[in-house]
Amino acid sequence: MLSQLSKVVKCGISSTSRNAIQNVTIVGGGQMGSGIAQVAATTGHQVVVVDLDEKVLQKCTSTIESSLQRVAKKKFSDDASGGQSYVSDAMSRITTCQDPISASGNADLIVEAIVENLEIKQKLFKSLDAAAPAHTIFASNTSSLQIRDIAVATNRQDKFGGVHFFNPVPMMKLVEIVKAPETSDDTFEKLLGWGKALGKTTVSCKDTPGFIVNRLLVPYLMEAVRLYERGEGSKEDIDVAMKLGAGHPMGPFQLLDYVGLDTSKFIMDGWSEIYPNNPLFQPSPLLNKLVEEGKLGNKTGEGFYSYKK
Repeated sequence: MLSQLSKVVKCGISSTSRNAIQNVTIVGGGQMGSGIAQVAATTGHQVVVVDLDEKVLQKCTSTIESSLQRVAKKKFSDDASGGQSYVSDAMSRITTCQDPISASGNADLIVEAIVENLEIKQKLFKSLDAAAPAHTIFASNTSSLQIRDIAVATNRQDKFGGVHFFNPVPMMKLVEIVKAPETSDDTFEKLLGWGKALGKTTVSCKDTPGFIVNRLLVPYLMEAVRLYERGEGSKEDIDVAMKLGAGHPMGPFQLLDYVGLDTSKFIMDGWSEIYPNNPLFQPSPLLNKLVEEGKLGNKTGEGFYSYKK
């Protein structure tokens, strides 16, 4: 099996030139971490994926391999051998590990893609800060927390930035590169360069809640919910209107279900706490009710719409 090429090692990666990001450690083997690992491996980077759960790591490598095979089938439709080499070469650059400290040994960049919990992120980076080489850059893939609040747990705030990818990572072309007040220009330029080396389009962002995309997107989604709550449009009509009138690939309620209602509520709760007087960040009684009932969208089979069939 090609997945056997993705090795569980003693969490080390080869040393490289310190002038560019080559060795990448990704903490978190879930959907986002897997996607980042896949893209990095296919662009020639050496990748270590870290997760405490061995089953998550097994699923991660299996998911990456399956995704690569789909890409290869399209990219090498007339060259089966070339497609096989494409998959095996990428998988050979990926190793897995259950110990983030060991995995930081030779990393040029450590990307965190774990749960959106500030304390957990801070604890992780504090432990990595004591173990990683001085040149190692830290980055978070957070979509809602501010980078400065995570970086404060370390002694390398100048080497700390944000790299916000979008799901699914292999398909989405954008990555937001976030510069906190303490992020050095050198660190920021290296992160921009790495994003471009992945074949992504990069945009520069200040360290504000939601950066660019979510700062605009989440209030739009919540205003759609409020419109529905006020009885000024059905969710079906609102979705159709935004797809056909604004050219959006998904309507707001479809997108909320896809993202996860719990995720959207988490973001809004955090922003509402920071900016209690901003009407854009006010909570939605309907959204809160659906989350309380466990109706979180696609992943639970029901949200604003039912997916049980």
